[in-house]
Amino acid sequence: MNKVWTAFSVVIVMMTIFIWAIDFVTLQGERTIYTATCQGAEWRGDECPGSVVAAERYRFRALKAKDEVVFWVAGSAEPSGKLTPCMIHDGRNWTCKATVDASKSITLEMREGVAIADPAGSTRPFHAVSKWRWYRLRYS
Repeated sequence: MNKVWTAFSVVIVMMTIFIWAIDFVTLQGERTIYTATCQGAEWRGDECPGSVVAAERYRFRALKAKDEVVFWVAGSAEPSGKLTPCMIHDGRNWTCKATVDASKSITLEMREGVAIADPAGSTRPFHAVSKWRWYRLRYS
């Protein structure tokens, strides 16, 4: 019986780590986009001829009642910004018009929790990476 409980505990721990790593559970209306930068060279599409290093973590909170999305860089003294007016379905699906704060953001649209690059170029360029890869880059 002891082996059963040990195996069950291991499965629960592994599932918890997996759920954390893929951001399956997040605060309601909030999403974090983990970014990477190419150190020592310029990105060539999705390829980095230099070293890929962890960059900023952008947090977005969709406020459906106000038709706005508030964003900030996690762990930074940089002031937050606000995108409005927005059409918000939920925290993982929204789109906003370009405003003054657009140049401080990396996106004006989120689809299925994925930040979509602005084709007009009114936002900052970015290279998104998964949460687990960002942590691996940061602490390696």
